Formats: sequence, C-alpha cells, structure tokens
Amino acid sequence: MRLDHKSTYLRTLSERGFIHQMTDAEELDKVLAGDKPVTAYIGFDCTGPSLHIGSMVQIMLLRHFQQAGHKPIVLMGGGTTKVGDPSGKEESRKLLSDADINANMASIRTVFERFLTFGDGPTDAVMVNNDDWLQGLGYIDFLRDIGPHFTINRMLTFDSVKLRLEREQPLTFLEFNYMILQAYDFLELHRRHGCQLQMGGSDQWGNIVNGMELTRRLDGANLYGLTTPLITTADGAKMGKTAEGAVWLNPGQLSGHDYWQFWRNTQDADVGKFLKLFTDLPLDEITRLEALAGSEINEAKKVLANEATRLCRGEEAAAEAAETARKTFEEGATGSGLHSIEVSSEDLEKGVPFIDLLVQAGLCKSKKEARRLVQQGGARLNDQPVGDVERKVLSADLGNGGDGDAIKLSAGRKRHALLRVA
Repeated sequence: MRLDHKSTYLRTLSERGFIHQMTDAEELDKVLAGDKPVTAYIGFDCTGPSLHIGSMVQIMLLRHFQQAGHKPIVLMGGGTTKVGDPSGKEESRKLLSDADINANMASIRTVFERFLTFGDGPTDAVMVNNDDWLQGLGYIDFLRDIGPHFTINRMLTFDSVKLRLEREQPLTFLEFNYMILQAYDFLELHRRHGCQLQMGGSDQWGNIVNGMELTRRLDGANLYGLTTPLITTADGAKMGKTAEGAVWLNPGQLSGHDYWQFWRNTQDADVGKFLKLFTDLPLDEITRLEALAGSEINEAKKVLANEATRLCRGEEAAAEAAETARKTFEEGATGSGLHSIEVSSEDLEKGVPFIDLLVQAGLCKSKKEARRLVQQGGARLNDQPVGDVERKVLSADLGNGGDGDAIKLSAGRKRHALLRVA
C-alpha cells in the first residue's frame, strides 16, 4: 500500500499495516486531509458481554482515527444482533432477548472507554445503537423504500451467503436480510451524524459497498469505505485463536494475567507486526524492538504484552500481570495474579484427582487430554513433575512447595493456575 498519503490518518494506517481495501482512495485521502473533522463508524455485535481480541484491529482503527483529529462512531448492533450477521459463520446464532443485548452492550462499552474519549466535542467519540432506528421500521414501508435497491442476484454472490449454500447449511431469511440492514445503518448514520466513512474487516467489504450505493441512490451523497486485512500469525493461523478458546477483552471473561500472557506468547516473527497494530509505540522504537535477536526478542515480547495490556486493562493491571509473570517464570513463585480455582478443605483432606483439577482450572479441555499431558511429562504440581495419572492432590501439598495457602498447577512451561482452599 502506498505511503505518500496526504492525510495523517491514512499515512498512519499504511505505515502500521492496517489497510486492505479502500474505495476512491485519492478522494478519501483528500477528505481526511481537509480542515474539518471527518466522521466514521465501525459496527460491533452485542452477542456476548465481551468482544474478543479479533476486534482489536477495528478498535485500534477508531483510536488512530480520533488521534488524527476525526470523530469516531462506535455502532452497537442492538438491532442487528436480533438478526445475526452471517458473515464468516457456518450456522445461525442464538437469538438473544432485549435485556441480554442491553447488558452485553453496557459491558462492551467499558472496553471502548479505555481506547477512546467519549463526549460532545467535535472529535469526541459517540456510541450509537442501531436499534434506535431499526426497531421503528414498518416492514412494508421498509421493503417498498429500501428493497428495490437490492437484487437477489447480487445478494447471492456474497461470500457469507455462498459459504452456507455451498455447504448446504441453513441460511434463514432473517439472516439473509442482514446485509440490507447494515446498508441501511450507513444511510441513517450519514443522515443523523454526517458520517462519511465506514470501516471494518475484509469480510465486510460487500456490506460497506452496499451502504455506500444505497446512500448515493437515495440521498445523492458520496461515502467511503476502508477495510483491514485478515490478521494471521506467522504459522498461518487466524490471529486470536488459541487452544483455550477466545481471548476476551473484558476482565470478567479473562484475567489480566492470561491476557498479558497471550501477548507474551507471540511468535518471534509476529512481534514487529503486532507492535505496529496493537500498541501506540512509535515506529522507530518498534523497528528497534523487532530487530532484537536470539533470547533478546523476549524483551520485545514483554514490551508488547505490557503495552497491549495497558491499553485494554489499564496501567495497574499491566503492572500486576508483568509482576506475576516475573515471579512465576523467573523466581518459580506462585504469582497472585494467576487464574485460581477453589476446593473445600474437606475434599482436599480426602484428596482430589490431579487430572480433574487440570480440567477444572482450564489447563486441559478433558480428562483424556489431562491424562495424556501427565503421561507425556508436561504436568506439574508446585513446579514438580507429575507422572502418575492417579495422583491425588492433598492438603499436605499446601506446604509442599506451595505458598502456604495455594497450590500451583501447571501445564507445560507457560500455563499455570492456583488451587486455593474455599
């Protein structure tokens, strides 16, 4: 992607690797380089109480947008969540109640408040719920006014539709309407907030173009679109996917230590890319860090983990997670920030199967996996190898290498949890 953009925003995105596609790139660059703030939006689902790390690229897009002197809109899909975006999905989503959607929205907002400044100023971010306009639509009126601008022929060409049809998986009429509703969102945001730009992942390109064309036909306005590439790790895996599941942004779904540790475990080849995408560090500092070789690259990974955690969880959480990691890995101690589980003193007196605790702590997905881990020598109790699949954890283990009130469980060298007495 070219690096000679006139606007600060596109220049930043280009240098840091955010840009995949743009509509009318030169005109968009000219608009963004103008004297007035531009308004842009990205839409987010409310299907759960937290977004996961796959949304971080989009959140950072909005952060850089505001830092460049523009106004970001965080569009929460309170209305479209009732339908479900079929993009990238192989089956229909569970339908949620209004109460569930509103609770999820309130929880998700707490993450955005760490990355953006909200308020009433010309460049302050605003959070908008598309249910505000979608819930009041009259079905017949909507079909008559908006429906003629979409053809079934073209809708069938979208990847989100083709994927389901090719695999002979159900695609409900409800979901089929999603792309029309998202296009309508762009129209409404242009009318209500003067929004000129929609951004999103590469899978949203068709939906973005739909919104642009709908607004041009109905209001004669020229709007713009920008998408980011699919972020993959050096081994080709989709970024953010781990053996333990999704990496959640909210602390209620994932501890600060586990969030920090995800970034610390970044592959060597990805450190530079992730520093550019997921931190605010200047590019010259990133160049220095990614050039570190051998064991020194671990220092760059710690910087990545500290900076990414600080942005998402705050300074205190980042410092606590880093200290927990230092104690755990460098001193062999049981850091207080580790994920912990509890058992009763009565159960511990009788003895609790070690493999059961590995599963309960989330270190293994099943007893079968836990047995295999023990048999292969990858399981530890208070930093001591456990080779007996019948091993039981007892209250005596509290004083046998533990810290007195906790027992340390480990799967491999990097994944740990604490067992405490309830």
